[in-house]
Amino acid sequence: MNLSFTHHWRDELPGFYTELSPTPLDNARLIWHNEPLAQQLELPASLFSPQSGAGVWGGETLLPGMQPLAQVYSGHQFGVWAGQLGDGRGILLGEQQLTDGSRFDWHLKGAGLTPYSRMGDGRAVLRSTLRESLASEAMHALGIPTTRALSVVTSDTPVYRETVEQGAMLIRVAQSHVRFGHFEHFYYRREPAKVQQLADYVIRHHWPQLVDEKEKYALWFRDVVTKTAQLIARWQTVGFAHGVMNTDNMSILGLTMDYGPYGFLDDYQPGFICNHSDHQGRYSFDNQPAVGLWNLQRLAQTLSPFIAVDTLNDTLDVYQHALLTEYGQRMRAKLGLFIEEKGDNDLLNGLFALMEREGSDYTRTFRMLSETEQQSAASPLRDEFIDRAAFDSWFATYRSRLQQEHIDDARRQQSMKLANPAIVLRNWLAQRAIEQAERGEYEEFARLHEALRNPFADRNDDYASRPPEWGKRLEVSCSS
Repeated sequence: MNLSFTHHWRDELPGFYTELSPTPLDNARLIWHNEPLAQQLELPASLFSPQSGAGVWGGETLLPGMQPLAQVYSGHQFGVWAGQLGDGRGILLGEQQLTDGSRFDWHLKGAGLTPYSRMGDGRAVLRSTLRESLASEAMHALGIPTTRALSVVTSDTPVYRETVEQGAMLIRVAQSHVRFGHFEHFYYRREPAKVQQLADYVIRHHWPQLVDEKEKYALWFRDVVTKTAQLIARWQTVGFAHGVMNTDNMSILGLTMDYGPYGFLDDYQPGFICNHSDHQGRYSFDNQPAVGLWNLQRLAQTLSPFIAVDTLNDTLDVYQHALLTEYGQRMRAKLGLFIEEKGDNDLLNGLFALMEREGSDYTRTFRMLSETEQQSAASPLRDEFIDRAAFDSWFATYRSRLQQEHIDDARRQQSMKLANPAIVLRNWLAQRAIEQAERGEYEEFARLHEALRNPFADRNDDYASRPPEWGKRLEVSCSS
């Protein structure tokens, strides 16, 4: 085995962490690992042998070169300054160095108490661990930047939430786990030199092309703003709601991270709230773009000691343009429009108005729209609407717009199916897999994972259908 682990965070950022090892679970056993990701990370199959016990996946052993630590950070939670937070149940095991020079953090979630656990127990439950593994891989397959799940371990350790649940661990992988909250922590401790030290660290390791630029900090922040805007635009186009967009859950690299009470739209409801603890709707689906900017404003504040305020404000103005540009390009692709025209936004808003009024299924509507034949008034989507006259009126305008581009149906349909997934990770699908896994039956969990790896493939099973009534009433909380 020729795995190589580095520890740049530990060596270059003293005072940004506490060294400690994971606390193993009782009778931990590996129940799933991500084979495609394991191959990408050049991991030998022997690491996942059941004869090895839970091993590194359950915090029982460390691989050569690993020097585990818990990171400290702070953040705003639901718009309120929460003070010091940090890795309360996670441990950075090490930074894997691949043969091509790329590097990936291995972060073990549910690893036990740390100095940053506050009132928590440092554990994760099987339910939330399975949800994160499913969601992160689903998002990756949809082409949305995200942390990745590498392994899931279950155990006999009881963990107390609303009920007694099984303790579990998950290893997630990312190029970096640096959050907006890392910068906030040292800014509010009135240690601006450490904020700048952290900025230098992320530029050196993740924006090396900027190291010698005179305006490196401003250029770096501009890219952070752009990446964040593009990420949230992509969320909106697939109907994804994160549920808890606190500043400590925002990645400096523009990754989706810290999956908790997330949800994908079933019925199109712009005000959809997926977190039942979000009583004010701060993190509703339609509010995500505004929250993204608010979070960037908090990050900008931490950078004000070494970036001019006017420069920060000008850079924040980039956010809306970057978000609308990304959103517009992706929504035109979902509509099958190759050329930008002035009335395209009205066309989209007209469809959204119909969908909202009738509670149309977001994913199914756009997937079925992909079957449109521009010369035919017949559409399988028509039967999804009660107000057929309203749909017919909109559809006639839509077909007329398609005909302006002189693109044949086969090419357009193929393009649209690559923009409109047949399946997303609906909460009811995750819940069905979780309930079986909690009984020790993992077949549905594995089957769902496999389906989510190919979200744009045609299918006619229940993964692509509307949720059953019980599936629409699921409530998801922040508890993990």
